[in-house]
Amino acid sequence: QVQLGESGGGLVEAGGSLRLSCAASGSIFRINVMAWHRQVPGKQRELVAAITRGVNTNHADCVKGRFTISRDNAKNTVYLQMNSLKPEDTAVYYCNFVGVRSTIPMNKFDSWGQGTQVTVAS
Repeated sequence: QVQLGESGGGLVEAGGSLRLSCAASGSIFRINVMAWHRQVPGKQRELVAAITRGVNTNHADCVKGRFTISRDNAKNTVYLQMNSLKPEDTAVYYCNFVGVRSTIPMNKFDSWGQGTQVTVAS
Protein backbone atom coordinates (compact mmCIF):
# COMPACT_ATOMS: atom_id res chain seq x y z
CA GLN A 1 0.00 0.00 0.00
CA VAL A 2 0.98 3.63 -0.45
CA GLN A 3 0.83 5.26 2.96
CA LEU A 4 0.89 9.02 3.54
CA GLY A 5 1.89 10.83 6.70
CA GLU A 6 1.34 14.53 7.38
CA SER A 7 3.23 16.70 9.81
CA GLY A 8 3.68 20.35 10.65
CA GLY A 9 0.27 21.28 11.98
CA GLY A 10 -0.24 23.12 15.22
CA LEU A 11 -1.61 26.19 16.94
CA VAL A 12 -0.59 29.62 15.69
CA GLU A 13 -1.73 33.18 16.08
CA ALA A 14 -3.49 35.00 13.27
CA GLY A 15 -0.94 36.30 10.82
CA GLY A 16 1.49 33.52 11.62
CA SER A 17 2.93 30.80 9.42
CA LEU A 18 3.12 27.02 9.28
CA ARG A 19 4.70 24.59 6.86
CA LEU A 20 2.99 21.26 6.35
CA SER A 21 4.77 18.21 4.98
CA CYS A 22 3.47 14.92 3.65
CA ALA A 23 5.65 11.99 2.72
CA ALA A 24 4.67 8.75 1.02
CA SER A 25 5.95 5.30 1.82
CA GLY A 26 5.55 2.02 -0.01
CA SER A 27 6.17 0.91 -3.55
CA ILE A 28 5.64 3.80 -5.98
CA PHE A 29 6.40 4.05 -9.67
CA ARG A 30 5.17 7.59 -10.21
CA ILE A 31 3.19 10.22 -8.34
CA ASN A 32 1.25 12.31 -10.85
CA VAL A 33 -0.64 14.66 -8.55
CA MET A 34 -0.06 15.78 -4.98
CA ALA A 35 -2.70 17.84 -3.25
CA TRP A 36 -3.78 19.32 0.04
CA HIS A 37 -7.39 19.37 1.18
CA ARG A 38 -8.95 20.62 4.38
CA GLN A 39 -12.12 19.98 6.30
CA VAL A 40 -13.93 21.70 9.15
CA PRO A 41 -16.76 20.19 11.20
CA GLY A 42 -20.07 20.25 9.37
CA LYS A 43 -18.52 21.12 6.03
CA GLN A 44 -17.37 19.15 3.01
CA ARG A 45 -13.71 18.57 2.43
CA GLU A 46 -12.33 21.20 0.06
CA LEU A 47 -9.30 21.38 -2.17
CA VAL A 48 -6.68 23.83 -0.96
CA ALA A 49 -3.92 23.32 -3.51
CA ALA A 50 -2.61 20.77 -5.97
CA ILE A 51 0.58 20.25 -7.93
CA THR A 52 1.37 17.97 -10.85
CA ARG A 53 4.61 16.17 -11.60
CA GLY A 54 5.21 18.90 -14.18
CA VAL A 55 4.94 21.49 -11.40
CA ASN A 56 1.66 22.98 -12.61
CA THR A 57 -0.14 24.28 -9.54
CA ASN A 58 -3.65 25.18 -8.52
CA HIS A 59 -4.55 27.09 -5.38
CA ALA A 60 -8.02 27.80 -4.05
CA ASP A 61 -9.02 31.44 -4.37
CA CYS A 62 -9.25 31.87 -0.61
CA VAL A 63 -5.59 30.95 -0.12
CA LYS A 64 -3.99 32.49 -3.21
CA GLY A 65 -1.18 34.81 -2.28
CA ARG A 66 -0.88 33.23 1.16
CA PHE A 67 -0.32 29.49 0.64
CA THR A 68 2.19 27.84 -1.68
CA ILE A 69 2.34 24.17 -2.59
CA SER A 70 5.60 22.55 -3.66
CA ARG A 71 7.00 19.05 -4.06
CA ASP A 72 10.21 17.08 -3.87
CA ASN A 73 9.84 14.15 -6.25
CA ALA A 74 13.03 12.47 -5.07
CA LYS A 75 11.62 12.29 -1.55
CA ASN A 76 8.00 11.63 -2.54
CA THR A 77 7.07 14.61 -0.42
CA VAL A 78 4.69 17.54 -0.80
CA TYR A 79 4.75 20.74 1.21
CA LEU A 80 2.27 23.49 1.94
CA GLN A 81 3.75 26.77 3.10
CA MET A 82 1.01 28.74 4.83
CA ASN A 83 1.57 32.41 5.55
CA SER A 84 -0.69 35.16 6.86
CA LEU A 85 -2.91 32.57 8.48
CA LYS A 86 -6.46 33.52 9.37
CA PRO A 87 -8.87 31.98 11.89
CA GLU A 88 -10.95 30.69 8.99
CA ASP A 89 -7.99 28.56 7.91
CA THR A 90 -8.55 26.41 10.99
CA ALA A 91 -9.21 22.86 9.80
CA VAL A 92 -7.81 19.39 9.52
CA TYR A 93 -5.50 19.31 6.53
CA TYR A 94 -5.15 16.13 4.48
CA CYS A 95 -2.63 15.30 1.80
CA ASN A 96 -3.62 13.28 -1.24
CA PHE A 97 -1.39 11.56 -3.78
CA VAL A 98 -2.59 10.11 -7.08
CA GLY A 99 -0.30 8.04 -9.21
CA VAL A 100 0.93 4.69 -10.40
CA ARG A 101 2.28 2.04 -8.09
CA SER A 102 3.37 -0.31 -10.86
CA THR A 103 2.97 -0.64 -14.61
CA ILE A 104 3.17 -4.43 -14.91
CA PRO A 105 0.46 -5.04 -14.06
CA MET A 106 -1.00 -1.56 -14.14
CA ASN A 107 -1.74 -0.56 -10.56
CA LYS A 108 -2.89 2.97 -9.83
CA PHE A 109 -3.40 4.51 -6.41
CA ASP A 110 -5.27 7.35 -4.76
CA SER A 111 -4.05 7.65 -1.18
CA TRP A 112 -4.93 9.97 1.69
CA GLY A 113 -3.12 10.87 4.86
CA GLN A 114 -4.67 10.78 8.31
CA GLY A 115 -4.75 14.56 8.58
CA THR A 116 -2.98 17.18 10.64
CA GLN A 117 -4.78 19.81 12.70
CA VAL A 118 -4.15 23.48 11.99
CA THR A 119 -5.64 25.91 14.48
CA VAL A 120 -5.35 29.66 14.05
CA ALA A 121 -6.20 31.74 17.09
CA SER A 122 -8.03 35.02 16.64
